[in-house]
Amino acid sequence: MSETKNERVTVLKTHKLFIKGAYPRGESGRTHALRDAEGGLLAHLCTGSRKDTREAVEAARAALPGWSSATPFLRGQILYRLAEMLESRAMEIQSAIQETTGRSAKKARAEVSAGIDRIVCFAGWSDKIASMLGNQNPVAQPFYNFTTPEPVGTIGVISPETPSFLGFLSLWLPAVCAGNTVVCMASETWPLPALLVAESMPNSDLPAGVFNLITGLRKELLPVFASHRDLDGLIACADTKESVGLRELSADNLKRLRLIAPDSDFECDRTWEGPTSFRGSVEYKTVWHPMSVE
Repeated sequence: MSETKNERVTVLKTHKLFIKGAYPRGESGRTHALRDAEGGLLAHLCTGSRKDTREAVEAARAALPGWSSATPFLRGQILYRLAEMLESRAMEIQSAIQETTGRSAKKARAEVSAGIDRIVCFAGWSDKIASMLGNQNPVAQPFYNFTTPEPVGTIGVISPETPSFLGFLSLWLPAVCAGNTVVCMASETWPLPALLVAESMPNSDLPAGVFNLITGLRKELLPVFASHRDLDGLIACADTKESVGLRELSADNLKRLRLIAPDSDFECDRTWEGPTSFRGSVEYKTVWHPMSVE
């Protein structure tokens, strides 16, 4: 055989979306490139659209009653199972971070370890949210007064560009832990770690629709997330210009909005593993119950 016939074109992977436990291609048929730190072509990514986002929100809404009513113990067990799945793929995720972002092996390994530990942390949080965030309030009337946390509902999550693994996990884990369902947009530039997480979801026992992942262009998808009327909340890592647009569009349906600065320190355990991590993921119900008087 000639040298020409021995040459072959590498078959590059096209990473799909993750919606309702399945991996559909984008409805528009568009793709965009995933490149390595030096600009070389690594793979292709499906470019999510307004319709893809709508379908993901519908899947998340349908999964909400079952997930929010699941016992906290069960939610914790499922998140712990996800940590087990990602632990077995730790080297693959580390390689993805190194290859796409150019981070050193040491830093990539530290990010993967911190991310998996964070999943374990929220697996433990699941049955402690009520006792830590709830309260019995002293009142000057013959009533018992209780405040209890509840999930907001279906939440949109806009991931930071970097860190593409730890930052991505830090935004949606508290929401799912608290009983919400989520539609996440991965990092536009470095979505590969998020896509590897999505590939592990079916084996983690997480019910279909609880977690959904869209890849695409921020300028196209941010307005779609902010204006969607069936998203109860939005947790977004956005710069100053993006934040203005998100506030304006979210106000139309009184969507709960939590904005996070792109330069946030996602390695800070106190911020991202403590009670404040649930901001935007829980709301509070206060119940008055009459007290018997002898």
